[in-house]
Amino acid sequence: MSRRAGITGLAALLMTVASCTTAEIPYEQQIAARRAEIDRFMRESSESPIVESQRATFPPLPYYPVNHEYRIPAALAIAPPGEVMEMPTSTGQRRRMRRIGTLEFTLKDTPLKLTAFAEESDTALMRLFVPFFDRTNGTETYPGGRYLDLERTATGIYDLDFNRAYSPYCHFNPKYDCPVPPRENRLTIPVRAGEKLEAAKSVP
Repeated sequence: MSRRAGITGLAALLMTVASCTTAEIPYEQQIAARRAEIDRFMRESSESPIVESQRATFPPLPYYPVNHEYRIPAALAIAPPGEVMEMPTSTGQRRRMRRIGTLEFTLKDTPLKLTAFAEESDTALMRLFVPFFDRTNGTETYPGGRYLDLERTATGIYDLDFNRAYSPYCHFNPKYDCPVPPRENRLTIPVRAGEKLEAAKSVP
């Protein structure tokens, strides 16, 4: 299991939170509500990766301050149908994933790309899975990279919001089997947004 592939309960919870938010609610409050729900999930849900005996005292997850600079539009260039790759995982296994397309965007004046994936067995294709590495991994953020989940759009334009980036479940419990971001999703700049390590200091 991975935090992305094995979080049906959390994914459903966050979709409910998203459906309850409106344009009138300030963006910072939307992110705060999402993070509060994740903390509650970690402490209270039977699907939490936290060992049951430690859930009640599990502290809130650490994050970088919300930064609008890390919320940018991205255009999805669709990949040819049937592109499947075996993505390595944290336990040494391999997971078959479909390349859905390439998200093209600009961050800090740098043109960048990230490949969006879906499980090979995912026929509904309601969400895109975007695992990535960046220059903060191992010092400020989880060494094994972080994830983004994007809801599919009809326009091909996506709200790429790194303030919503999260660490995989194997960060909290090594029993989980988490996809490792592929080489093509290694960003050349630091992404100081989203979930970070507890000891990491905020850097401009």
